[in-house]
Amino acid sequence: IGAIIIVIMNWKEIIPAFGSIFRFAFSFQSVAGGVGGAIIAQAIKMGFKRGIFSNEAGLGSSVMVHSCSNVKEPVVQGMWGIFEVFFDTIVVCSMTALVILTSGLVNLETGAVDGAFTKMGLATEAFTGHLGTIGGAILAVALVLFAFTTILGWNIYGSKAWEYLFGTKSVLIYKIIFVAAVVLGSTVNVDLAITIGDNFNALMAVPNLIGVICLSGIVAKVSKNYVNRVIKGVGDAPMLSALPEVQAEQAKALAEEGE
Repeated sequence: IGAIIIVIMNWKEIIPAFGSIFRFAFSFQSVAGGVGGAIIAQAIKMGFKRGIFSNEAGLGSSVMVHSCSNVKEPVVQGMWGIFEVFFDTIVVCSMTALVILTSGLVNLETGAVDGAFTKMGLATEAFTGHLGTIGGAILAVALVLFAFTTILGWNIYGSKAWEYLFGTKSVLIYKIIFVAAVVLGSTVNVDLAITIGDNFNALMAVPNLIGVICLSGIVAKVSKNYVNRVIKGVGDAPMLSALPEVQAEQAKALAEEGE
């Protein structure tokens, strides 16, 4: 909401901001660098890093939370997972970019950042510059809530993985390590913390993406079944799980709900 307010305040700069984004993306320098390979490789690498850092798509972490839902149709929960990635990346990140670009902190003609703001958060400067102390408070509260819920979420992810690997009785060991990691992550150099996070994200993504490829056929079948029944109105039997025993259990529960 705070970002929307600021963008509305600077509505005249919205079109120039989008214009600068596309102009620099397809400029001669970008194309020449892309042909050379170095710039485009760096752009792809940074895109993967920051994209995963933003929405965790491909890591397989949020699956542990989605699996706790009580929906009968797996496709329904899967759609929520897709929506999360869309909203976080396309909506929230784009709004943040527009706040910065329309606030005059970046020269839309040259792409240069105002030197006075390079050492402080551009988003913070944009919020405080337009909304005063209220803008700073909005950003501070948002960051605190984001950090706190992230810590809780990753604690659940890690504890479940640890429990699967080493058993329930040893989870306390993980919790001690996790708390120590939280303290360490809050005190080390920011660049070092981000680098460590990027490397561990890659270690999670590789086995998960292998699993995604192996399960893609099942996902396609379940999704097609759902689309046929719910959207196209085809009278197929609901495909609720790839496991026969779970399929029977879920089908029975769904029939009882219908009765």
